[in-house]
Amino acid sequence: MGWMNPRWGMRKGQPLSSLHVNPGNLPRHVAIIMDGNGRWAHRRGLPRVAGHRAGMKAVKEVTRAADEIGIQVLTLYAFSTENWKRPREEVDYLMRLPQEFLDRELQELDEHGVRVRLIGETDGLPPHTLRAVEAAMGRTRNNTGLILNFALNYGARAELVNAVRSIARRVKDGELRPEDVDEATISAALQTRGLPDPDLLIRTSGELRISNFLLWQIAYSELWFTDVLWPDFTREHLFEAVRAYQSRQRRFGGVDSLPPSDVHSGQ
Repeated sequence: MGWMNPRWGMRKGQPLSSLHVNPGNLPRHVAIIMDGNGRWAHRRGLPRVAGHRAGMKAVKEVTRAADEIGIQVLTLYAFSTENWKRPREEVDYLMRLPQEFLDRELQELDEHGVRVRLIGETDGLPPHTLRAVEAAMGRTRNNTGLILNFALNYGARAELVNAVRSIARRVKDGELRPEDVDEATISAALQTRGLPDPDLLIRTSGELRISNFLLWQIAYSELWFTDVLWPDFTREHLFEAVRAYQSRQRRFGGVDSLPPSDVHSGQ
């Protein structure tokens, strides 16, 4: 079933062959470290906040592109627990962007079945930011399309610390034996519970690090780095990353199927 949204300019059900994307091997969950807004602005002689505003357009385009090809979950690293160290003016501006984006795009997201979710420490968010996100989550909670998961005031180490504490409380209360704690127990204590782990992690701007993002969840993710700054990241770049993902052999700690001689020689 196809539809065209005149505002998004997006056709659902478009043959993926025209994008050179294999519909039978899509990443279920794509996570993106959106980096490079400040450098994008600096190269244009603009204040950093101009880069963050330009980055919102990339969020919109990548969201609709992910929905277009049938990705189930898109997690966007919007604000880390370390970003509070930035200048107050910049932080205040960043905290207004989720409200501005959702005020502008929520109706379209809802109409197309997108479900908004949030991971991160909500206690530290300004009330206006939290109200906007909670309203979006409430309005879209029953939607069954793309899950748009914002990582806001998020840090993976803090997430893991909180998970360990919650498991420790269960053990202390006699609900759980220490020997029964396994990977599933930990995954269920994380904020991403109920979601598949990311199959593909993308980072823009040329930086080659993870920056405290989904450390447990990306244990076996395919990583794709690009020099493109986030405001310049387009649907074509997303499709390029997906095609790169589809060209790889995911072994999850195993080995490829090799001829016996190759296996015996250790090559």
